[in-house]
Amino acid sequence: MTKNTGNQSRNEQRTQNPGMLDNFRPLLLDVAVPLGSYYLFKDAFGMSTFAALAWSSVVPAVRTVWSLVRERRTNALAGLILVVNVVSLLLSFVSGDPRLMLAKDSGVSSVVAIGILASVWLGRPMMTAGMKPFLVKGDAEKEAAWERLMAGGSDGASDRSVAFRGKERAFSVVWGLVLLAECVTRVVGAYTIPVDTMVWLGGVILGGAMVIGFLVSGGLAAGPMEEMLTAEVADGRARQQERPAAAVAA
Repeated sequence: MTKNTGNQSRNEQRTQNPGMLDNFRPLLLDVAVPLGSYYLFKDAFGMSTFAALAWSSVVPAVRTVWSLVRERRTNALAGLILVVNVVSLLLSFVSGDPRLMLAKDSGVSSVVAIGILASVWLGRPMMTAGMKPFLVKGDAEKEAAWERLMAGGSDGASDRSVAFRGKERAFSVVWGLVLLAECVTRVVGAYTIPVDTMVWLGGVILGGAMVIGFLVSGGLAAGPMEEMLTAEVADGRARQQERPAAAVAA
């Protein structure tokens, strides 16, 4: 009985204060595993691009169905990776014109960009899953502060909560727009720049877009969110210190 109670207590504590691994689990399962398995199947096992994409879609497909059936919600990140893999499978049949071959590489970026922007419109910014672990860092106080800010903030901190959630949406909007711009740039380049040049320039454009995305999203959203999170942690500590004093006074 005591052992079961202890296990239950530890499980409840883990749910309330997830660790670093818990915060990174969505990224690991929904992004790292499909991406890593694709290269494993293709390079290590010698599978074709089509077969590697198909087999690497198993985990995101299972995660998407599991969320719908068991949890009655949509796993946006797993669903996006699944859609990206399906689009990649369809694009693998495209062949012929070299310029069309270059343009199709931007198809995945466009799907990701549209998915991210749609998630913001639906009120569930998709990039939050990738940003939160780096801000919370597995810290229980920061995790609690994050939940308070997302729920409306602590007493007297409603303005901070509104600003925090606005920055959360801005983070995803920045990445959606950056990837969409990268897609358009590569398509235009594929049909206006010499093919030999665009073969290497496409990678440069993607790399530049990633750098811009990190800099803009960090300065516009992640940085201010980290500051608000720190302030909320400080307020939480202050309230905890006030409670014993109030109890003694009473």
